[in-house]
Amino acid sequence: MKFEINYNTIERVAGPLVIVGKVSSAAYNEIVKVRLGTGEIRLGQVLETTSRYAVVQVFGPTEGINVDKTSVSFLGDTFHIGVSDDMLGRIFDGQGRPRDIKAGINFKESRDINGEPINPASRQKPSDFIETGISTIDGLNTLVRGQKLPLFSGSGLPHNELAAQITRQAKVKNSNESFAVVFAGIGITYDDAEYFTSEFRKTGALSRTAAFINLADDPSIERILTPRIALTTAEYLAYERGMHVLVIINDMTNYAEALRELSSAREEVPGRRGYPGYMYTDFASIYERAGVVKGKKGSITQLDIVTMPGDDVTHPIIDLTGYITEGQIYMSRDLVNKGIYPPIQPIGSLSRLMPNGIGAGKTREDHRGVADQLYGAYARAQEAKSLSSIVGAEALSEMDKMFLRFGDEFENRFIRQGTYEARSIDDTLDIGWELLSMLPEQELNRIKEEYIAKYYKREKNAKEGKQEKRH
Repeated sequence: MKFEINYNTIERVAGPLVIVGKVSSAAYNEIVKVRLGTGEIRLGQVLETTSRYAVVQVFGPTEGINVDKTSVSFLGDTFHIGVSDDMLGRIFDGQGRPRDIKAGINFKESRDINGEPINPASRQKPSDFIETGISTIDGLNTLVRGQKLPLFSGSGLPHNELAAQITRQAKVKNSNESFAVVFAGIGITYDDAEYFTSEFRKTGALSRTAAFINLADDPSIERILTPRIALTTAEYLAYERGMHVLVIINDMTNYAEALRELSSAREEVPGRRGYPGYMYTDFASIYERAGVVKGKKGSITQLDIVTMPGDDVTHPIIDLTGYITEGQIYMSRDLVNKGIYPPIQPIGSLSRLMPNGIGAGKTREDHRGVADQLYGAYARAQEAKSLSSIVGAEALSEMDKMFLRFGDEFENRFIRQGTYEARSIDDTLDIGWELLSMLPEQELNRIKEEYIAKYYKREKNAKEGKQEKRH
């Protein structure tokens, strides 16, 4: 730390904020020590400063802070954490302190959790396919190394299970380079924290994972720190140690709620639904820390889980996230009600960087066409389903009935898979061709003829051969 100035001039406490009077030299984001009369020390951060006072955000409860017996020390520096390769295989709390009982960590260096902005000119176009082993992501909404892709879920939907599965299975295809996962749990319950840690340990994923867990009963203001600490760790592993890093943040809605709470305590003019007007900028300071940097071996890819309050896709959190990120994956309550896992709804889901990461030499030459055709056929199946609910299934044309059957098979064979089932991209595309073989060849108008000749006939002939053997 550069220097330390101590003040005994606390004027009042307002929620998570402490207003310190007669302060003239404090700086925005400066870290402070709040020393209670009992000797207990809590950390805080300067949020606002004038020529007369400083507003300090306390990372912890403000109970027990007596204005007469509590002092505040301004440390002259921003919030830093130690970083090291040894952080992989460890579990930390929301402030970056170890939660496990292992020995201490030999930190290589200390870094500001706010990071450094990536110069747009130094960004490299993301183009490497990340295989998650989940067909609806790999086949239809491909995750690309360096991308930021949110997963929009709802209360009670299995996004925790999906996040744990991606953590276990994610890998960079056709690469032997180091790959790591940084998991940030924001405001999650104790049961959810136990689920993640036990899953990581049981499957061996913990050895390549650094987990930062802020519990629901931890101070909500700590949630402002957690994703930034996780991303600072990811930046060290990616840009200094040359690793490909997948950052999973769960749940950005809890982060936004903490941001609103802090804004309310500061008595700021509220924006949409009470959230601060600067929430877009604040979100961008997190999401934009993903990417590939020219001249660096490593990369940071973000998969951000965002629960939709009331399943409202127009909610400000969802809306602003969609503006900043490069696509979205929707989880469907209807699919959950059908007992289908993972309940990823292809209609409406999108990966804007998918064209950069698929095709010959990356996934397979027929990938784009198969994805487009499956998407179009499933959309038509949904239309046929809506029509059948009005006029009845018997009134549908034979073609509509065919697409209706396709839709059921698509959900049960392509979307549905086990929580420990990791499909290769070839397996995913082969299942896609099996499903497309249910349709007449003339309906496959989104796939090149050369790929139809290579894959469609093969699947069709295989089925015909099986039927002949049965007879």
